[in-house]
Amino acid sequence: MAWEAHSFEAWSRVGRAIKGDDSPDSRPRAAARSSKRAIDLLVAITALILLSPLLLMVAIIVKLSDRGPVFYSHMRIGFGGAPFGCLKFRTMKPDASAQLAELLQNNPAARSEWEATRKLKNDPRITAVGDILRRSSIDELPQLINIVRGEMSLVGPRPVTAEELPRYGEHMWAYMAVRPGLTGQWQTSGRNDVSYEYRVSLDVHYLNNWSLARDFVIIAKTIPALFSQRGSY
Repeated sequence: MAWEAHSFEAWSRVGRAIKGDDSPDSRPRAAARSSKRAIDLLVAITALILLSPLLLMVAIIVKLSDRGPVFYSHMRIGFGGAPFGCLKFRTMKPDASAQLAELLQNNPAARSEWEATRKLKNDPRITAVGDILRRSSIDELPQLINIVRGEMSLVGPRPVTAEELPRYGEHMWAYMAVRPGLTGQWQTSGRNDVSYEYRVSLDVHYLNNWSLARDFVIIAKTIPALFSQRGSY
């Protein structure tokens, strides 16, 4: 696989810097990481204030659509391996977990797709309102709260579940050395239309080549990616 060509030593450098090793190379990286966190807070808090009318309107629509919960909190693995509830506007029916279990048990094709990608392109659990929220990525805006809490960053690798983490193999620990992102190279490179292996390779590439400048480039690419709606389901 392409991602296997990235050297383990590059990941080791990332880990040493994040662990705070007092080397000449780690000190400027530590300053950059502090700046990254400050930018995260500034942008997330500002966005929450400016978008509060939209967030309130979406919350009301989700609630009135079927009287179910407004938010959905899915457990993901974050910085230091700590689990956290990744927030989204609920886009699925209230009994989505039971529906998924039944679907995977009775539909071999759906089970194979789920095992390969952890996604279903034609997911019967998604509500009509949820489909709109997913295609516009508005469902992910509550993750701004995760950013303020320090559980996520504006830009980073995809937030993954504990079941997905072993797919990172020897690089698993390096994924846990940073905060997962609201956006990242996966979101600007096709999202669900790319293979799972390629998603992992994008995370690896991001961590091997991280810089604040790269974060700003990814943020700039996120806006047209949202409008294209490629891979958003």
